[in-house]
Amino acid sequence: MRSGPYEILLHTLEPGSRRESTLPELDRKPDPWESSMQATCECLSWRGTWDNLERRHTEDALGETIYHDFPVRTRSVVVTAHALMDRGLITPEELRAKMALVRARFNRE
Repeated sequence: MRSGPYEILLHTLEPGSRRESTLPELDRKPDPWESSMQATCECLSWRGTWDNLERRHTEDALGETIYHDFPVRTRSVVVTAHALMDRGLITPEELRAKMALVRARFNRE
């Protein structure tokens, strides 16, 4: 895998994960985190930080290149983090720290 600021994102792909290849796998009720992610993206657009059309184009471009191996349903979150790092709104270190806090919280539950 590549190194650099996006390494934190690339390492979130679980071993054995695969990209969905058929429509039945895509036709399901979203997990709660997916709905929250969509709401976050809507807020970023509403506040002028990241336009929805620009986000969709970015998801298409990065989803078919750097994040090709990620399941389709998870791409929006890694692409959003990627774009926020590109814009200097978060650093890889901040993202790594936040991910560690979330993982710790889920391990306690």
